Formats: sequence, C-alpha cells, structure tokens
Amino acid sequence: MEILIAERIKSLMQAHNLSQVALAKAVGIKQNTISAWLLKKKEPCITSLWLLADYFKVDIDYLVGRKDY
Repeated sequence: MEILIAERIKSLMQAHNLSQVALAKAVGIKQNTISAWLLKKKEPCITSLWLLADYFKVDIDYLVGRKDY
C-alpha cells in the first residue's frame, strides 16, 4: 500500500487555498518541515498528523491514504 501523505496534504492545501507558510502558522509546525513532507523527504509524526487532521477536519486514515472521501 502506498502512503499518500504528501499528495493528500498538497490537495488539502490547494482546496483551502493555503501556502506552506500559512499552514505552518495555522498548525504550529515549521514551514521547512512541511516542505520536507511535500517533497517526500520526511513523513509527519503522529502528533503532526493529529494537528493536520484536526485542522483540515479529516481522519488520519485519509491523510495516509487508507480511506477516501
């Protein structure tokens, strides 16, 4: 199973018209960390996934590609 975190975050950012800087400020994560996720250099830890899921009002399973909406 392919992990889709980067694609899902990009899609959610586009849907909410958010830049990396705006998302970073909104969830309290450094912009360079978000950049590394989007470039697939790193993956978010569970705490970051919770923050993203709460912010975008989605399940963590959606963020990692285990569920579609």
